[in-house]
Amino acid sequence: MKAVTLFRVIPLVLSLVLTLCNISLAATAADEPEVKLSASGICHDQTSTSFKRTKKFEAYDSIATCIAQGGRLPKAKTKSIDKATKEAIEQGRAFVTLYDRGDWPHWLDSDKDCQNTRHELLLQTSTKPVYFKSDKQCNVLAGEWYDPYSNEIFTISKDLDLDHIVPLKFAHGHGGSNWSREQKAIFANDLDNLILAQASLNRQKGAKGINDWLPPNHQYRCEYIAHFNKVMNKYNLTYIASEQRVVNRLVKACS
Repeated sequence: MKAVTLFRVIPLVLSLVLTLCNISLAATAADEPEVKLSASGICHDQTSTSFKRTKKFEAYDSIATCIAQGGRLPKAKTKSIDKATKEAIEQGRAFVTLYDRGDWPHWLDSDKDCQNTRHELLLQTSTKPVYFKSDKQCNVLAGEWYDPYSNEIFTISKDLDLDHIVPLKFAHGHGGSNWSREQKAIFANDLDNLILAQASLNRQKGAKGINDWLPPNHQYRCEYIAHFNKVMNKYNLTYIASEQRVVNRLVKACS
């Protein structure tokens, strides 16, 4: 009888031990901080590959707080942030996340007519009747468009990119990082901030502001500077100090 009782008790004990272990592990996971400052002085958020491996740490609620306490970003992440973001971190301003283009929904089809933002603008701005890729008339294939960046005319839509005058990444580093996803979507699809431009020039521009890049068409530069600043003001975005000095000189030269 004793042997039978023992065989019945052992599984129950093991089950209880496993349950307690699972509870302990769940509690540990729930107690994980947003950011860990490692013993070597590196700030790891939960996207870092070293986050779970870091056992000796000080806990912080954000990267900005960790940096303010003397920590630094991993080298891989340092390479991926722009100078505006670096300055925001160094000054302890309200920066919390690294830029992710996926957080800024763009080229939406808000009116559900199968034409997204890009194709709506191609249709609206063509100086000649457009040709569509199919009878569904969703995607514009050809037409005629003037690109003020290059001062050239284009007739094939794929030769043009829909450029954010104030780039998404630039907006992120200058005040947009704390916006909601809905606010980011509004910005990303705002026609006031969109222009069709030669694809190669758009890619050359990348995420640069007017202090680092201007269109090669000199006659359009002052208009571009004014347009860029108009969008910055519309969304209450702010330049960092070193950029503002350059921007002030550009505006003065144009006036």
